[in-house]
Amino acid sequence: MIQLPRLHWSTLGDDTGGLEHRWAALWDITVDRGISPALPPRDVDLWVISVKGAWPPPELNRMMAEVAALPILLALQPESLALDLKTLVEWGSLGSMRWGVLGPEPPMPGLRPRSGTTTQLSATQALAFGLVGASVAMQSVLARARAAAATRATVLLLGESGTGKEVIARAIHRMSADASGPFVAVHCGAIPENLLESELFGYNKGAFTDARKDTPGKFREAHGGTIFLDEVGTMPLGAQVRLLRVLQEREVQPLGGGAPVKVELRVVTASNVDLWKKVQDGTFREDLFYRLEVVPITMPPLRERREEVPFLAQHFLNRKAREHGLYPKALHPSVDPLLMALPWPGNVRQLENAIERAIVLSGTRPVLTREDFAFLAERMGEMTSAGSAAGSAEALPAPMAASAFTSPQPAAAYGMDLPPEGLDLNQVVSEMEKTLMLQSLAITRGNKKRAADLLGLKRTTFLEKMKRLDLEEIEPATAEEG
Repeated sequence: MIQLPRLHWSTLGDDTGGLEHRWAALWDITVDRGISPALPPRDVDLWVISVKGAWPPPELNRMMAEVAALPILLALQPESLALDLKTLVEWGSLGSMRWGVLGPEPPMPGLRPRSGTTTQLSATQALAFGLVGASVAMQSVLARARAAAATRATVLLLGESGTGKEVIARAIHRMSADASGPFVAVHCGAIPENLLESELFGYNKGAFTDARKDTPGKFREAHGGTIFLDEVGTMPLGAQVRLLRVLQEREVQPLGGGAPVKVELRVVTASNVDLWKKVQDGTFREDLFYRLEVVPITMPPLRERREEVPFLAQHFLNRKAREHGLYPKALHPSVDPLLMALPWPGNVRQLENAIERAIVLSGTRPVLTREDFAFLAERMGEMTSAGSAAGSAEALPAPMAASAFTSPQPAAAYGMDLPPEGLDLNQVVSEMEKTLMLQSLAITRGNKKRAADLLGLKRTTFLEKMKRLDLEEIEPATAEEG
């Protein structure tokens, strides 16, 4: 039996007109009838998306990195008006697409997007490393990280505190051929200067008081893997000389004498200060700086990759709920634009802590709203005032008004007048049910069990209503059932 290629059609709520049956001779077809698009199955060969409106749904922008090189066909209804330039640009910004008109003739297999539009890591791979690659800035970071991982070249990670430098270091290690080897992280700023050299390079018995046995040190522990030196700019000059020898000779000289020990490992260092300025003021060796800067990677602050905030928020939402043994929670759609608008001076670490605080203090409520993040209004205001008082050239933007953290009151759902000609009550009730069910699915990002909980329904009742209202085909749920 010949296996047909697979086509997934996201109708965005449009009627298919039975075209999926006409195309069945050429394609194995699945149809997503929801107003909000869902990711296609992994083994799909073509994704057809019905074009509605001048702008693509925000969900599609988030999904583009996830689908990598999957061919995508943007489909228009035959009676659609000619698209203006602005609409073409907005939809075309999703990536390299093909346009077509829906009709009896099925799309032809073999459509391929233009090359050069995909990232070197898919969103799924990036998230597996604790990263998000949705922004242009992070795509550049991931491309450099993957190139560095293919060798044992020394990597220098630069960027503000909390931008995820250690996460990138671990990703480089996990993408490398030495992934099965050890990953040893050393925070140089947390170790007293008089102990740093013995901690890093090891020592022999009797090298100093209390040296009662031979100790290999962190470099020898990382043999065959990766050592990560955070806050390398705090390293004293004596330790810098020893580090330079390790990088040049690939051998470690323990304190207390003895023969040097060969080590094979990758060295990744990180700094949240400008090392070149430290070179100029004489607190960091220039020759060591050049040895460390073989592959420099600058981590962009979160305010320069705001499009990644919803991804990160959802990632932390799921992870923190598991860590605290809490029922999985959802973010109300109004929270995303709020979080994206904040300056996040503490970067990803601050976002993670904010999500954790909101989860813990929200009690048993299944959905986090803007009010759950109201504590950020005062915090951001304090940081902004401090930055302005210090006269910083990089002062933070003005704090958001407290009202921004209050969810707008929805219009009355049932405020309507009976028209003179009457109405079809069953139809009105069905439309109201449909609207509320779609809202619950949007809030829970497609998780049917949690959407049912929001409406006080059993999951089976919710699925029956979806089928009756023709919201989407009933298929095995792929969302987390929590």
